[in-house]
Amino acid sequence: MASAEQVKALLKSHITGDESHFFSVAMQVAAHEAKLGHGKLAGELKALIDAAKARPTSKITSKTVPISQPRGELADLLQASYPQARLSDMILDEHVAMRLNRIIKEQQSHAKIRAHGLSPRRKLLLVGPPGTGKTLTASALAGELGIPLFVVRLDALITKYMGETAAKLRQVFETISEVRGVYFFDEFDAIGSQRGLANDVGEIRRVLNSFLQMLEQDQSHSLVIAATNHPEILDYALFRRFDDMIQYGLPEPQQIIAVLKNRLASFKPKRLSWIKLAERAMGLSYADIARAADDSLKDAIIHDRAVITDADIFRMLEERKLISKKLVIDT
Repeated sequence: MASAEQVKALLKSHITGDESHFFSVAMQVAAHEAKLGHGKLAGELKALIDAAKARPTSKITSKTVPISQPRGELADLLQASYPQARLSDMILDEHVAMRLNRIIKEQQSHAKIRAHGLSPRRKLLLVGPPGTGKTLTASALAGELGIPLFVVRLDALITKYMGETAAKLRQVFETISEVRGVYFFDEFDAIGSQRGLANDVGEIRRVLNSFLQMLEQDQSHSLVIAATNHPEILDYALFRRFDDMIQYGLPEPQQIIAVLKNRLASFKPKRLSWIKLAERAMGLSYADIARAADDSLKDAIIHDRAVITDADIFRMLEERKLISKKLVIDT
């Protein structure tokens, strides 16, 4: 027989209209019955599931999960959206692209994977400098899977009152269990820093302990993504709670050229020294390079220039480098 948790999951997925989740849980029930030696019952369940999937009106592949706007206290904790971004919109390192595509494929085949007693990757830690694509990755994964993106607002989550942050965190994890989506914890080091740091306070230690416990207990179908610019200060116990850790770095010359060509395509620039531009842009993030290209476009439009030159882009790249240096000094 289905466990109490499976019955609850079946009812919740039916209420929210998430047929993919409903069929996945139903397949788990069938697989469990087969393991118990109830072959006839397992076969009947699988036949019913296959028949339901074959219905012309089935929404399992043609519809996205309906977005559920957070209400009450959750409205302050979660910012919901339905991203249109795709991985093809991103300029990615080949290794990072391969690992993200693997996550998408596992998610798309989660019913088959769970039927064999395994779990798809769904708890991800993204690490790397600012502007290297961590936030856009969360949007792209939600867009590829057709599920909502929920950004966890740490400014509302973390409070000065003892116990309140952990209580709010539990609300977030209850939503993770009830509504399938991508749940994004940006600047995660705010709650994930090492418990032994000299400037650590008791409340933050309790919050981190709560997060570790809730993340480990979470068996939902949502993706939980944490991103940080400072992996070196994360508590070591966190790393083994995540299914995958993806490292983002600054772009190499070929990726810099791809970003510039992509951003400048609408202006149809000609005879630019792409290699020299890439050399000048080394050390900048994807976001800084994109902003420099956009600044070059805006400057040409304002001054009614029909052509963008190497000098125009060099100037904007140097401006970005100065801004980046100042930010590093200030921090």
